Amino acid sequence: MEHGLDDYTQDGTVDLKGKPVLRSKRGGLRACSFVVVYEVFERMAYYGISSNLVVYLTKKLHQGTVKSSNNVTNWVGTIWLTPILGAYVADAHLGRYWTFVVASVIYLSGMSLLTLSVSLPALRPPICKDANVENCKEASTLQLAVFFGALYTLAIGTGGTKPNISTIGADQFDDFHPKEKAYKLSFFNWWMFSIFFGTLFANTILVYIQDNVGWALGYGLPTLGLVISVAVFLGGTPFYRHRQPTGSPFTRMAKVIVAALRKWKVSVPNDPKELHELDLEEYAKAGKFRIDSTPTLRFLNKAAVKTGSTDPWMLCSVTQVEETKQMLRMIPILISTIVPSTMIAQINTLFVKQGTTLDRQIGNFKVPPASLAGFVTLSMLVCVVLYDRFFVPIVRRWTKNPRGITLLRRMGIGLVFHIIIMITASLIERHRLSVARQHGLVEKGGQVPLTIFILLPQFVLMGTADAFLEVAKLEFFYDQAPESMKSLGTSYSTTSLGVGNFISSFLLSTVSHITEKHGRRGWILNNLNASHLDYYYAFFAILNFLNFIFFLVVIRFYVYKAEVSDSMEVLAEELKGMRLREPNQVSAHG
Repeated sequence: MEHGLDDYTQDGTVDLKGKPVLRSKRGGLRACSFVVVYEVFERMAYYGISSNLVVYLTKKLHQGTVKSSNNVTNWVGTIWLTPILGAYVADAHLGRYWTFVVASVIYLSGMSLLTLSVSLPALRPPICKDANVENCKEASTLQLAVFFGALYTLAIGTGGTKPNISTIGADQFDDFHPKEKAYKLSFFNWWMFSIFFGTLFANTILVYIQDNVGWALGYGLPTLGLVISVAVFLGGTPFYRHRQPTGSPFTRMAKVIVAALRKWKVSVPNDPKELHELDLEEYAKAGKFRIDSTPTLRFLNKAAVKTGSTDPWMLCSVTQVEETKQMLRMIPILISTIVPSTMIAQINTLFVKQGTTLDRQIGNFKVPPASLAGFVTLSMLVCVVLYDRFFVPIVRRWTKNPRGITLLRRMGIGLVFHIIIMITASLIERHRLSVARQHGLVEKGGQVPLTIFILLPQFVLMGTADAFLEVAKLEFFYDQAPESMKSLGTSYSTTSLGVGNFISSFLLSTVSHITEKHGRRGWILNNLNASHLDYYYAFFAILNFLNFIFFLVVIRFYVYKAEVSDSMEVLAEELKGMRLREPNQVSAHG
């Protein structure tokens, strides 16, 4: 049976053998259902560990406040940075599918070893009831090596799965097909729901099991879930569409920078049409976009000046130059999102540590401190719905902007919320400390007679901030990235979170060290009742304010992405034209 060109996808996707795929046989919502199932269990596994990790490090491995918090943020920072490596391997070498499969094996190995380390008594120190962990026996080198070896093995695995699983899902839809393009939006809605469901389950059910039933079951369940989800993903293999590796975007950007530097004495012609550019047909055949030259970062235009050499490290197309410019233009915005990412790092560290000092009893039920992170997720979900259903339609009437307000303004509102969050957290901690003093609990530590729910405002506000900043940040970096570098653009968001966690570790260690100098009682001690987290949070509020000023300066000079010279519709028309010019191009694949 012969098939016409319309029966095949037009976006360059193929099967695992590199052959063109029939639209009716592969891809679409059916293929995506396998991907969505995986993400539910993966989020459950990740947040099942990260949400309560600081509690395990303190209660089971007997680590102090600074050490346990920094171990959490260093690990989470690694989790968010390794996707850059995973994206590179997928784009330049193995492709998304095989990178994901290999990384899944590594991920499962890390999860299995982690479950083993919390299950065997020989792999953790003896139980200690002393409120002061300094009096407890520390974990041995072997115990620490197994536990952290498992954590970082898992981190390497997520580096290969995290950047590729969502793009594998997106690859199942052809942007050149109107119906499939509409289905793509449905996929992202289900994708966000899967993340929400997995995260909420981890922050409620799993952390309760870990605190009240046992860590072996608390880690064993998500490990089993991950095994099932990987099996489900592999079961969908016959239905997937794949993109072949096209080379690393880092290499493409490096070629532009090197070519411009090698031709730094060459003058750029006034007419952009004299610069090197490929024919429209070259882009149309590959389902890609051509971008017009812009005057910003004019030095890089030298890479497209014709000098007789066709060496790709000496001559780049205008589109390649503009793609590089756009990725560089976003870096100042990326920098401005690092400080709020440092604030997010407090959710699973100091916020949870605060919760361990408060009254968690509700009748016969004891609230796990890490479960309050579930309110961040719920708050974000409610705020996103209210924002989309009410705020956007109302504001759109005045601004005429389809989004209501620009993505950068939405991010700015999120930054303001982060200032409010840390002021609120500082005031609540000040109240907690005053109650501790009233009941003589400063020196000996112990539980402060205040309900854990006094911490709710800082958790709920953090979810509200995420609804503005984190959602807009992800959309901004995706929207403003060139079409051929969307994965790299999306990785800017994870890079921000990764760097933010490492800065959190640096600040916590530095502030703890400085405030303990000359025999003074430091701000961050193992006994939180004798600490001054209220000062630390006030310091964060000032840091957020200074970052907000920096953000205002940056967006004043930001130049939005140049419009692509040919939209999807124009490229589709061009493709039709090519078919008319080459009537014999009806596919012979059967």
